[in-house]
Amino acid sequence: MIHIPAVSTLHALERFLLPNACVACARPVDQPDPDALVCSRCRWRMKLLAGGCPRCGQPLPPIGPCRVCASWPPALRWARSAMWLGPEARAVVHQLKYGGLSRLATLAADMIARSVSRPSDALLLPIPLTAMRQRHRGYNQAATIARALGRRWSLPVTERVLRRHGQSTSQTRITAGARGTNVAGAFLAIAPPTGRENVPSAEARAAVAAIKVPAVIIVDDVFTTGATIASAAAALAEAGWPEIGAITLARAVPIELRLT
Repeated sequence: MIHIPAVSTLHALERFLLPNACVACARPVDQPDPDALVCSRCRWRMKLLAGGCPRCGQPLPPIGPCRVCASWPPALRWARSAMWLGPEARAVVHQLKYGGLSRLATLAADMIARSVSRPSDALLLPIPLTAMRQRHRGYNQAATIARALGRRWSLPVTERVLRRHGQSTSQTRITAGARGTNVAGAFLAIAPPTGRENVPSAEARAAVAAIKVPAVIIVDDVFTTGATIASAAAALAEAGWPEIGAITLARAVPIELRLT
């Protein structure tokens, strides 16, 4: 009788003979995590965000208030990113976005959970893609991050509240100054459920109205100028969502930090 090794044994042998290459440095991924796509050295080199503006997490300017979140809609209470968009984080985002490596979303969720405090109760809303980009990529990278983060934090995720309106140009192809105009009015949102439509009595309607509408958190891969998040938050606020936050895996490094 021919003995066939167990699947786990075959998998271990395959990883020993053909180890994964790190998406950031192309070196073989070190043990004891042979299924990882980023080696421990590159994980260590990823710089987590800390401190800064209490609303958006951006480093504060030497003089005056934060200029990043000054024009945001009031309902967008806060935004946080796990790490700076350095070379290692950029490689992760690129492979997650364009390389078909959707399982990098698990790493993204782990890095976010290390840097951002878990909200007590919230609904996670991934930034939607246009229909054309969704078909081209086969999945929405923001949705994969949101689902992985939802599993990590035991929070619900939905792609039904927020949707893309029209065909805006990719934000990576235009200047920072044009990003706000490019995504202005790019999103539509449905109103939060109230449950009051079919409630028969005024007393019952008042009781239902007192129920707290859950907070929502926008999830995306990269925060560059904050224009995409602000536009999505404006659509949510217009639809009636009163408390909005935002989380991204990475954040573009401000020019003042690049020069230091």
